[in-house]
Amino acid sequence: MASDYEMLIAQIKSLANISSDAIPVMANASSLLFYNLPEINWAGFYMVNGEELILGPFQGRLACVSIKKGRGVCGTAFYKDEVQLVPDVHDFPGHIACDAASNSEIVIPLHDKNGTIKAVLDIDSPVKNRFSIEDLGGLVQFAYTLEQIIEKW
Repeated sequence: MASDYEMLIAQIKSLANISSDAIPVMANASSLLFYNLPEINWAGFYMVNGEELILGPFQGRLACVSIKKGRGVCGTAFYKDEVQLVPDVHDFPGHIACDAASNSEIVIPLHDKNGTIKAVLDIDSPVKNRFSIEDLGGLVQFAYTLEQIIEKW
């Protein structure tokens, strides 16, 4: 189930040449991930708004509109400023079931040029243990690329 993360990174860099504003970049990034990663049902972003995350650009099923800092997988990634790789979301303490079909999840914090967390990249799958170490590395690199190319948050 290997994905070509180098190709995805090249594509998002190319699209960012047109606009480096956060919303268009995140909209295209969520589409790239949703349509190129197998066995996922949601790919998108939650943006920092004070002490909570609010829904940003995404592809996939319906989503939670806001998530408090420290709640669920996304809120934990925001609170700890750490990647969360969750093989089975039903075993994650405080998991928020925005979509009952999701079984595994990866969430990666995104930062501005000053190192301030501005958003999280969230990808859900209906398959338990969907995200491998290769996916982790590729998606962290993809997120790092987004941090480098987004000029206006």
